[in-house]
Amino acid sequence: MHETISSYEHIQKNFTFFNSFNNTSSPEDKPLLLLWFWPENYRWDFNDCKTIYNIDGCHLTDDRNLYDQADAVLIFHKAISPDLSNLPQSPRPPFQKWIWLHVESPTNTPRKAGIEKLFNLTLSYRRDADISVRYKLTVNKKPNEDFVIPKKDKLLCWFVSNLAPSTGVGTRMNYYNELKKYINVTVFGGLAGSHLRSEEYYSTMASCKFYLSFENSIHRDYITEKINGPLVAGTVPVVLGPPRENYEQFTPGNAFIHTKDFPHPKALAKYLLQLDKDDEAYKRYFDWRKHVTATPHLVIWNQEFIIYICHACEYIGRHREYKAAQDIYKWWFS
Repeated sequence: MHETISSYEHIQKNFTFFNSFNNTSSPEDKPLLLLWFWPENYRWDFNDCKTIYNIDGCHLTDDRNLYDQADAVLIFHKAISPDLSNLPQSPRPPFQKWIWLHVESPTNTPRKAGIEKLFNLTLSYRRDADISVRYKLTVNKKPNEDFVIPKKDKLLCWFVSNLAPSTGVGTRMNYYNELKKYINVTVFGGLAGSHLRSEEYYSTMASCKFYLSFENSIHRDYITEKINGPLVAGTVPVVLGPPRENYEQFTPGNAFIHTKDFPHPKALAKYLLQLDKDDEAYKRYFDWRKHVTATPHLVIWNQEFIIYICHACEYIGRHREYKAAQDIYKWWFS
């Protein structure tokens, strides 16, 4: 689904990025954040934090020779070796914070013995993380009069690549296999044997009346870009994940359809087919757009972790207070 793009030109043409943070620290005051691993070895320009998110609150580096000088070290959980041999071997300076970066669900979290109390900051999608990073909606006091529902030529779509049973996808695959008996689903990705290019992501999403925003596993706060994409594109997401109440903590309740609102997939399919014939009822799913705006997320293959690392930079630039190490697993799996 992802394809390398040589520049940010097409992003700047298609999306409006919101400059959410301003940092007035002088250069000599900026803390040093050491990126110990490049997550999934996805490399990008550290200047992107300033260019895309207007975050310039720290000095980012991947030079491990600067370990003793780093105010914080950002460590990607999935990259830690089972014997911990690829973690810093020198004692941690007393002023230094270690940040645990993990964006997968608990189902997809391999336990690595010995890291339980190494970290004093957590970086995740979870609301109770020290650095909680989500694709947030913006509330506008002045009504938005410009939004127009995009033209649709597809009824129900799904972009899906992860089919590995070990990642917890059984629930969503079972639901999909039952749902498709009663309604046509246009599928892109590994399941269909076809992949979208990055620059086609939002335009294709916009051409669908409904989109299956199905998470790979069901956990509290595990609500990912799978719902942000259709909200941005002007498509109604059909969600499968944590309870509706959890979704409504991040997204207006009239912006999406929850699978649990229906007793079974057949009833959901019947409802979607009814909405397809009732323009007025369908339009009501966009009433939230009058005062709320969704921000596009980055979709190029190597950009997945930029938002997390940049927000870690913003955080340590603002927070210098002492933070004790905590038991990562006790918190994560609770």
